[in-house]
Amino acid sequence: MKNIKLNPNFQFQWEEKQNCYVLLYPEGMVQLNQSAGEILNLCDGSNDIQGINKILCEKFELQDLTQDITAFLEEAKNRNWISHE
Repeated sequence: MKNIKLNPNFQFQWEEKQNCYVLLYPEGMVQLNQSAGEILNLCDGSNDIQGINKILCEKFELQDLTQDITAFLEEAKNRNWISHE
């Protein structure tokens, strides 16, 4: 997936009361766990899977998260949360 970005029908934001990232949409809200929030926070249209992996591995001092990121992004794509070019 290249140039991954959020679907414009969703609003991604930090929800202080929930103490987590959420996706807001007309029908409701999706509360995200930390991993999902960290990944979606990088889906700004300028990152691909390799870029997201590099940023998160540096941030959390890990070796490789490619499989986890790919699996999550496939699920996010199936839920129509993201798109890619």
